[in-house]
This record gives sequence, structure tokens and C-alpha cells, in this order.
Amino acid sequence: MSLPLEGRSAIVTGAGRGLGRAEALELARLGAAVVVNDFGQPGRDGSGAASATPAEEVAAGIRAAGGRAVAHTGDVADHQQARELVELAVAEFGQLDILVNNAGILRDRMVFSMSEDEWDSVIRVHLKGHFNTTHFAAAHWRARSKAADAPVYGRIVNTSSEAFLAGSAGQPNYAAAKGGIVGLTTSTALALAKYGVTANVICPRARTRMTADVFAGFQEPAGDGSGERLDPLAPDHVAPLVGYLASPAAAQVNGQLLVVHGGMVAVVERPRVAAKFDTKQDAFTYDELDALLTPHYADRPAGETFAAAEVLGLKHE
Repeated sequence: MSLPLEGRSAIVTGAGRGLGRAEALELARLGAAVVVNDFGQPGRDGSGAASATPAEEVAAGIRAAGGRAVAHTGDVADHQQARELVELAVAEFGQLDILVNNAGILRDRMVFSMSEDEWDSVIRVHLKGHFNTTHFAAAHWRARSKAADAPVYGRIVNTSSEAFLAGSAGQPNYAAAKGGIVGLTTSTALALAKYGVTANVICPRARTRMTADVFAGFQEPAGDGSGERLDPLAPDHVAPLVGYLASPAAAQVNGQLLVVHGGMVAVVERPRVAAKFDTKQDAFTYDELDALLTPHYADRPAGETFAAAEVLGLKHE
């Protein structure tokens, strides 16, 4: 019996640790050959010297288990290094079929205290990093499709966050970058559909190096006597969804946003129009808007915004 990703090749960025590592291992388990990308800086804020060790260790583990993998230690936020990443996948495995964007850093601060560098660095790694790899992968698939005069196989899985959905107050840079990734994903999904490519975005929750302090109060479960129980915040809960979205089975899933953690997947519906107001004149006046909008918002719960904080309460039942 063949594996669902047998004969496919994949890139996973930020795959030396945490979520990316779990995703790379899952894709390999499902049969894909994997380019394991990680810049290897030890600090979750992007500090420290880059290291080849994290990516190389994951690639070596995949090969030791009988799979195919190669390490790439470049910075995906650098346009040329992102190009080289895609070129490496094509050179090693003949073509690229799957792109999983996961690389990121955190530099948290309230908006009134955030420095320009703290803003720029997070936007650069998350949003520009997603764009760079997507740009070169999309060009690869478009060229192949045109050469074959037919659709090709392509899958993009991008990583957003509940911080974008819920409006994380102490992460304006991160929330903005993750919101931008959703916009990038839906635009890409529409642009590449005719070439046979899908693009989807996940909002994962997991205990990783980046979130160690966030989930410090959530203890890992103890064994129940019959074996070790899986931590509800383990990256292992996220990786199977990435494997599914990368597979042929998800051919009809495109431009979607899914929240995933702890044995639960939630499909998030697109925004809906809650109310519509029409002017009775050629154009709105201040007074007319006051008469329409002020009563509309008068009875809203205090603190209610466009943010969907209720996603934070989702859990496995």
C-alpha cells in the first residue's frame, strides 16, 4: 500500500525545532522527501548565531528512519536565500510539490513601547519570509503547468496564529504579521488555483520554544498507568493536519483557515456582513451617520471588537 505523499517532495521552513520539526517528520512519515529549513538561531527573538545543527539533525533523523531529506540553513526572510531553498528542492528531488511555511520569531511588546526594529524584524521573518518562499514556489509551479499545458500538483500550508484572530494586545507586530499571512494565503489560493495549486492557512496552538512562557502554567499530563499521555499542547496534534492539507485528499480544500490544537480542528468561517446602511441623500453626512451608527453600537458588549476572542475557548470535547 502506497503512502499518501509517496513520490512527493516538500519544503518545511523553521523545521529544526517545535512545530516545523513535527511537520517535517510527519510529511516524511507519509512518504514525502523533505527539505528541512532552519536558520538555527537559538533565541526565539531571532538572537544568537545561526547554526546548521537543528536542520541537519532533523534531516539526519528522517534519513535514519528510511526517508529522504536534506538540510537547508538559509534565512527565508532573505529573498535570494529563499530562491536557493526552492532551487535546492528541485535539484535534490526533481521538483517541488509541497511548501509548509512555519519559520518565525517573537519580539513581544505593547504597541506604545514597541521599537521600530521590534516591529520590522517580526514582520520580516513571518510575513516577508512567507512571501519569499511562496513567490519562488509559485513561479516553479506556474512554469511547470505552462510547460505541461495542464495543472500540476502543488500544496501550500501557511502558519498564522490565534493572536491574529483574537487580537493579542501584547503582540501588535506578531498579530499584524499573522493577519497579513492570511491575506497572502487567500490571494495566493485564488491566483494559483488554475495551475492545480492549493493554499491554506492554519492557526496552531502548541508548546514550543517560542511559546514556553505562554503555556508555563499548563502542566504536561502525567502517565495514567497504561503509558504516557500525549501533552494536549504537543506539536504532534498539529502535524497530521499539515500532512492532510499537503495530500491529494485535500484537493478541494483551498483558501481556508483552520484552528488546530489538542485533538481538535476548527474550520473558521469567513467574515460576514453584520449590518448595512444606505444614505437617503447623495452622500452621507455626519448627522446621518450619527443617527444610524451610534444606536447600532449602543448595546454592544463592552470590549467587543472585530477580533474573535472566542476561538481561545475552543477545545477537544
